[in-house]
Amino acid sequence: MRQGSIPGARGRVRPLSLLGDPVLHAPCEEVTDFGPELAALVEDLFATMYAARGVGLAANQIGEPVRVFVYDCPDDEDERHLGHVVNPRLVEADGVVVRGPEGCLSLPGLEAGTERHDHAVVSGFTVTGEPVTVHGTGFFARCLQHECDHLEGRVYADRLAGRRHRKLMRQVARASWRR
Repeated sequence: MRQGSIPGARGRVRPLSLLGDPVLHAPCEEVTDFGPELAALVEDLFATMYAARGVGLAANQIGEPVRVFVYDCPDDEDERHLGHVVNPRLVEADGVVVRGPEGCLSLPGLEAGTERHDHAVVSGFTVTGEPVTVHGTGFFARCLQHECDHLEGRVYADRLAGRRHRKLMRQVARASWRR
């Protein structure tokens, strides 16, 4: 295998932004420069996602408030989906609404039953500015919706209500990473 062919191989692992960091709670800016800095950011996103053992990571989760995310995520049939989207737009979220366990690298070690559609379509661009459309079902659809939420300034906790939300917030208050 040629050197650098693995996503993130040339990237550096960056610190994760954790719940409460303002960068996670504000909409991200559109990418306008498709140059080497963007390519380096995508590499850093992959390196950080793999180091944290995640399946997706948005740029604001490493402190960069721009509309980019990466993923390496299986669907419910265990088919691997690997890629990135720049300036993504969630153009479709439909099908059955499923409540399933959802976690986040910005809320390490926690998860909660979160409702998501079982089908999603995201359109955007590659790191070189080529148009791309990504279709996801099952767990991968959940991942796509989750990452698009991040770029709008939302975390999965924002989708919870009532008892589920209160329980998660109690867990957040006790989490070792909050100290």
